[in-house]
Amino acid sequence: MSLRVLLAVGVAVLYLSPVTLTRAGDRTEGTSCPSYVATVYEHQVILNPEPHVPLSRAAALEHMMRNLKVYEEQAARGAQIIVFPEDGIHGFNFSRLSISGYLETIPDPLTEDWNPCTQPDRHNQTEVLQSLSCMARRHHLYLVANMPDLQPCPLTSHPHLDPSQTPCPPDGRWQFNTDVVFRSDGSLAARYHKQNLFFEKESDTPLRLEVVTFDTPFAGRFGVFSCFDILFHDPTVRLLEKVHKVMIFPTAWMNLLSLLTAVQIQRAVSLGANVTLLAANLRHDSKAMTGSSIFTPSTSIYHHAFHHPREPELLVLRIPVLDKGEAKGSSFPLPPPFNAFMAGDLFFFALLLDSEGQLTLCDGLLCCQLQYQRSTQGGNTELYFLFI
Repeated sequence: MSLRVLLAVGVAVLYLSPVTLTRAGDRTEGTSCPSYVATVYEHQVILNPEPHVPLSRAAALEHMMRNLKVYEEQAARGAQIIVFPEDGIHGFNFSRLSISGYLETIPDPLTEDWNPCTQPDRHNQTEVLQSLSCMARRHHLYLVANMPDLQPCPLTSHPHLDPSQTPCPPDGRWQFNTDVVFRSDGSLAARYHKQNLFFEKESDTPLRLEVVTFDTPFAGRFGVFSCFDILFHDPTVRLLEKVHKVMIFPTAWMNLLSLLTAVQIQRAVSLGANVTLLAANLRHDSKAMTGSSIFTPSTSIYHHAFHHPREPELLVLRIPVLDKGEAKGSSFPLPPPFNAFMAGDLFFFALLLDSEGQLTLCDGLLCCQLQYQRSTQGGNTELYFLFI
């Protein structure tokens, strides 16, 4: 969009998408269209009280199994796919050294077919992977979880890197914040190393961007990414270009008013990209962590609560299977000029309706004039606002 601005103004962009929001706790009723049952679990993670103190493998396993016991209870509730949050098995605030006892080496499913539940002896020290695999197999569902991964240096298991050209960290190993996906038979379907870390001293940034997808028999292709990734072009936009339908989003999101609350961001991505988003957050009141959801272009269910009773929240929704390109068009009414807060400041907004034109917007004695011409490249999929 070409803009000639005579005074200081701003232009806001919204993506058009139909939306019908229901209350948290509502369910979609039976439909003749293909559908599947999805669940996300907002987990009250059991933390290590001294995360900076290294633990033995046995002690770390004892801690993680307490969280996995809760996972087992939720997986038994009945669904075709369940998503657990980032850091939900092990917690957070570790150092690079103190997380050592929690690490497992996760093979790359692009290069190795492995079912940890039925082939437990193939790899050493994979108790958590075995537990998750057997959980998926036992309850006949796809399961998404987050755990720390140790990879040898050089990265011999990475199909896209030349090991001879890979620099090594000083301790001789790579440590990644990792999402894992298991099929309903327990086999490992996908592994994603988080690209955009948020003050995670224990983890390394992957040397190459990973755009990770997996296929299901009930809803086609899913994409997976984590937490802070959602604010970045890579991998989010690349994943959206590749997937088109359903995004899986484990997160440990700290809510920050006014523009960075969990449910707000989740809803924006789902509506803006016309995709279904399955978002599982941690529940931790002292760190303002809450906000999980299942958003689709046509319905939603979400949970957001501060300082309420600490019961965990399992969200369940029957989701229609989306075809590529579904939910295009608009059901938004066109608003008159209006006031709204953005980043703590009050602004006056006016919608730019035409393909080109001039607009004057005043706030008291201050007036801004805008002459604009809309680019044809974006089609009619965006809304533009002038604000002062």
